[in-house]
Amino acid sequence: MTSSAHHTVRIAGLADVDALVDLVESAYRGESSRAGWTHEADLLDGQRTDRDMVTTAVMGPDGSVLVVEEGTRLVACCQVERRDDHAYFGMFAVAPLRQGGGLGRELLGVAERHAEQEWGAGEMRMTVITQRDDLIAWYERRGYVRTGEITPFPYGDERFGQPRRGDLAFETLVKKLG
Repeated sequence: MTSSAHHTVRIAGLADVDALVDLVESAYRGESSRAGWTHEADLLDGQRTDRDMVTTAVMGPDGSVLVVEEGTRLVACCQVERRDDHAYFGMFAVAPLRQGGGLGRELLGVAERHAEQEWGAGEMRMTVITQRDDLIAWYERRGYVRTGEITPFPYGDERFGQPRRGDLAFETLVKKLG
């Protein structure tokens, strides 16, 4: 998809599933995640994703998982999913030691162009944990707007982690494309 002297952005395949699970877990959970600023270690324990969820995302007919590869190592990823009149952005992860250098911003831009050019999507949507003020502000600086549309956190479904507090919820953010 895109390439620079240091890394390549491409669509993930089945061979990438284990590395993707490791990348997402390292960016969001446990002590290793605290090296970066996007972690959820203070909000959630347990897993962020698993092999089945990542395999479904990689193989799904209505989406793509984009990866940033440096040499043989995956350093960032995201999922872009085609929905009725928009695209959905999720599973966004940047390796903790690579955060803050513009890699996430670059990948988000690639994902937006992919959704617009491949599917004609007019807007990108995502959900972010409402308590993540720093992350929401980061998206707002990239043109995303808070909708006020709140979705409850899936308490009791350990596939999405074990909450450390009882007030977690998601807010939908939207950006017009094109």
